[in-house]
Amino acid sequence: MLYEVIGMVRQGNLNEVKELVLIAGKTVLQQGGVIRDIKNWGTFMLPSSASLNQVRHTRAHYFLMRYDASTKTHKEVYRELARDPRVIRATGVTLGNNKLETLSKFGPMNWRRMD
Repeated sequence: MLYEVIGMVRQGNLNEVKELVLIAGKTVLQQGGVIRDIKNWGTFMLPSSASLNQVRHTRAHYFLMRYDASTKTHKEVYRELARDPRVIRATGVTLGNNKLETLSKFGPMNWRRMD
């Protein structure tokens, strides 16, 4: 199945974002999945402030990763991101039903800057 994960990492250090993407990417590849795209969206305001480890966050560094993998692998990627204290939020969605006609409808991942 084709999955998309959006991660929101605490603001400040781009190396932390790179490490988290590397961890998630290694998990996908080790389980036999294929990474289709990774995008660094940059820093944005959170939809609502979030408390994590007794710190209030209003901005986060966003990244997006699209990959083909099994359901088990997708759950493992989500679990790893949710467990990491640097991640404020992470969410994943299934794109399509794994049929070529459906998958071809998903084009590049675009993000329009609002600031």
